[in-house]
Amino acid sequence: MAIKKSRLRKIKRFLSGLLLLTMFLGTGLLSPTFAHITWENSSIQSFSNAQNLYEQGRKFYEAEQFAEAVKVWQQAISVFKSNGNELRQAMTLGDLSLAYQQLGQWSEAEGAIAQSLNLLETTQNINAKERSQILAQALDIKGRLQLAQNKAEDALNTWQLSVDIYQKIGDNKAVVRNRINQAQALQALGFYRQAEKTLKETTKILQSQPNSPLKIAGLRSLGNVVQVTGDLEASRQILQQGLAAALSLPDKQAVGDILLSLGNTARAQQDVPAAMEFYQKAATIATSPTTRIQAEVNQLRLLVETDKFDALQALSSQIQTQLSELPPSRTAISARINFAQSLTQFRKKTSTDTPSWLNIAQLLSPAIEQARSLQDQRTESYALGVLAEVYEQTQQWSYAQNLTQQALLMAQAINAQDIGYRWQWQLGRLLKAKGDTEGAIAAYNEAVNSLQSIRDDLAAVNPEVKFSFRDEVEPVYRELVELLLQPGENSQPNQANIEKASKTIELLQIAELDNFFRNTCLNAQIQNKKQDQTAITVIYPFILPDRLEVILRLPQKRWLHYATAVSKDEVQTTLKQLQENLTKPHTLRKIQSLSQKVYNWLIKPAEAALSESQTPTLVFVLDGWLRNIPMAALYDGKQYLIEKYSIALTPGLQLIEPKPLQKELKVIAAGLSEPSSGFSALPNVKRELEQIRAEIPSNILLNQEFTRSALQNRINSLNFPVVHLATHGQFSSKAEKTFIVAWKDRIYVKQFNQLVRTIEQNRPEAIELLVLSACQTAAGDERAGLGIAGVAFQAGARSTIASLWNLDDESTSVLMNEFYQELANKKLTKAEALRHAQLALLQNPKYKRPMFWAPYILLGNWL
Repeated sequence: MAIKKSRLRKIKRFLSGLLLLTMFLGTGLLSPTFAHITWENSSIQSFSNAQNLYEQGRKFYEAEQFAEAVKVWQQAISVFKSNGNELRQAMTLGDLSLAYQQLGQWSEAEGAIAQSLNLLETTQNINAKERSQILAQALDIKGRLQLAQNKAEDALNTWQLSVDIYQKIGDNKAVVRNRINQAQALQALGFYRQAEKTLKETTKILQSQPNSPLKIAGLRSLGNVVQVTGDLEASRQILQQGLAAALSLPDKQAVGDILLSLGNTARAQQDVPAAMEFYQKAATIATSPTTRIQAEVNQLRLLVETDKFDALQALSSQIQTQLSELPPSRTAISARINFAQSLTQFRKKTSTDTPSWLNIAQLLSPAIEQARSLQDQRTESYALGVLAEVYEQTQQWSYAQNLTQQALLMAQAINAQDIGYRWQWQLGRLLKAKGDTEGAIAAYNEAVNSLQSIRDDLAAVNPEVKFSFRDEVEPVYRELVELLLQPGENSQPNQANIEKASKTIELLQIAELDNFFRNTCLNAQIQNKKQDQTAITVIYPFILPDRLEVILRLPQKRWLHYATAVSKDEVQTTLKQLQENLTKPHTLRKIQSLSQKVYNWLIKPAEAALSESQTPTLVFVLDGWLRNIPMAALYDGKQYLIEKYSIALTPGLQLIEPKPLQKELKVIAAGLSEPSSGFSALPNVKRELEQIRAEIPSNILLNQEFTRSALQNRINSLNFPVVHLATHGQFSSKAEKTFIVAWKDRIYVKQFNQLVRTIEQNRPEAIELLVLSACQTAAGDERAGLGIAGVAFQAGARSTIASLWNLDDESTSVLMNEFYQELANKKLTKAEALRHAQLALLQNPKYKRPMFWAPYILLGNWL
């Protein structure tokens, strides 16, 4: 298993170019400093042939011709050995290990670095500082290899040995590079806060140094790392610092590299004008043809993504000319593939015949040949798979399948699952098109399994071939569900396929949350959760292009399935209209009409089964726009759903371990009744918190007292199971737009992990219940509900109550008072207590409209 992960991690975290070219070629492992230490203290005349071979190998390596580098360095090692120069032999063996790693030849890489270290340990009578320098760098190479093999802890230990040496010999530049390596290992282990701390320390070290190529390369590397971990604003700030440093030096290439990274970050921020400007400047300033072509190809892809086709033809012709002039290298081949993919997407989006599919295929043929000549299996696999997609577009199924299978076998040979899943998915599409449903399902299952095995790496891919979750990950799950739920011989899919579809839906929900945070925030929480949930029914509505599918898991694990033939557009239009009307005061008839329509899709076909099962609670796993609709407000023509059932939401049963509230009920309550941070006053918040204290022992932070640090300190010092936050906030599908408002501050969703850490360090149990009163979902955001789930899981709460909108803090105060009264009755579950509170408003003439009682949802543990 270590070898499988090694190839994936090596490709994704280092070899794809995210950090390698700037960190290792530019500033360390193959730098002139490395060579200089050895050459200047030796008799060059005696070993000129070996020196020439070594330098030739370096040139091949820097040109990304790794197989040629291996051949030449092997010759150099033989000459060094025959001359008895063990130190140079050890150094070249380290470089040879790097080349083997680039080629995915892991056992050879291990052997080379082991020989290097063994020689350094046994070599006698040499300059101690010189030996220490090369030993430390060899250890750096070993650490990289260990990280690639999923041995992150070993890598950290190895890098600590090397950094100790660097510090002893006063090589501060190498210390900085080593810290960046350690941050990568920490991220691989999931220790994001420690990685962030290491990176911040490194930034401080770099900022205190004068501008230099190392400082620029380090800042660029840091900016790239922070970009893939999701803090886009910080990434941009760091890269801007790097740009300022680069502009102070005469190195135009460094400026171009930084501008390219800035373009990638701006693109991730969806700041299209800025990204376009950065790419244009990078293409103009950079002296390296490969940097220029990367910037232009990224610019072209951005034009296609944003449907800006006016400038596409001229830029396309320019790129094609430049590609033909580039010597073969991994970067050049990747740019060619990227170019072909952009043109493919352009053809899909438009009815134009230019460029033709033949033209696109002719772009890819040289990419395949060049990758083959470089013995670069990863890049060859990618080129073959993309060419197969062109054949798929022209419906040449046999050619497409043959190429896809070649690409897949090649990806599997080097265990590159991050591209292998694409070819499994592509194979599934092709088999489906040929009518082989069983084979298609098997291929899709393999694609999903591959995606699950690389969950922790989905965020950390080369920006040049970056995942687009909505286009390249999510459809795999959706299309598998569609296949599984195709009618069988008796017009119903079999029970095994229905159950498999429900699990696939849950996996998609988890993948969406991972993408929301840009890391696997849920890894630790998916651990064989107990599934003793016999008293509830779980409902999985799922929106497909031509129908709305619904799966029910009834008590005792009985499965029910039905579908409504309604287009995705009609479903979304209906849900948008319902969402808009729910918040208006005088649209009751419209609300009930739209709500009944949704009820008929989701619930009506199951009415008899639900009645028979006598289930008291419905748990929904919602999809798309459905997340923005309170299921409590669904209407059967006479009653709302909340009048018949307690209701809860969950991203998936494997994340939930239902457990009743067993502790004494105590609340940490914080809120704002006065204006703050540009948000209006919530005058009833003070009364809301006082009413809670009247019912339940409470510790309150109000207005100026409610700061981020004060809240964290209370959670740290008070073992209270409930945290209640009555304040403005927003839930969005983007983590950077999901926050709650504290006094003169915003607490963003990623900062909620501070609560998690506090709990882990000082409390044996997680927060039992997090209540977010007065927050609301971002208007017009289809996936705003992800923000609610994100806050819930980032805060480590077993259950979360939140509101989909906020219009009336007086009714909120009434509802919360009723909820805590009911919750104090230990005979009721959280779902039942919320239902009783909502019914209390519904039955009050002043608050009977859905806008008052409907927005409150319970996410997570319903007991």
